[in-house]
Amino acid sequence: MQITKDSVVQFNYTISDEQGQQLESNQGETPIAYLHGHNNMMPGVEKALEGKQAGDSFSVTLPPEETYGLRNESEEAIQRIPAKHLQGAKVWKPGMVAIVNTERGQRQVTVIKSGKFMVTVDTNPPLAGKTLTFELTVQDVRQATADEISHGHAHGVGGHHH
Repeated sequence: MQITKDSVVQFNYTISDEQGQQLESNQGETPIAYLHGHNNMMPGVEKALEGKQAGDSFSVTLPPEETYGLRNESEEAIQRIPAKHLQGAKVWKPGMVAIVNTERGQRQVTVIKSGKFMVTVDTNPPLAGKTLTFELTVQDVRQATADEISHGHAHGVGGHHH
């Protein structure tokens, strides 16, 4: 079955930068699952997966506009927040990436300066502004259920759990 709108796609990935340095990977782990055609995936990755099928393995290099976006260089990208809101470590040092819960879900932020109670963070996604290469392996493709289509996301392994 080919990947088209309303397909549930499971895939593994490796992300590398322009120097070929591996930045992130879920190879050998549970694949990510998403509902294709419902803005649940980076536009460039979704476009690259369109028409592929289970077993396909390929590489695609994408500009920041099609992945994590361009860096926001404005002052509002840098924020001071209470250290207690950062998740992922006990002690924060500049350059570390933390998870913060926002009204739009979890976001990754990069620590710029850390004090005892307040931390200065860059709210740009850590990979924003970078041209990235994605090694993608399609593990499974299936037709979405009516429930998944009405909810706008994949359910089950690697997808959303209610």
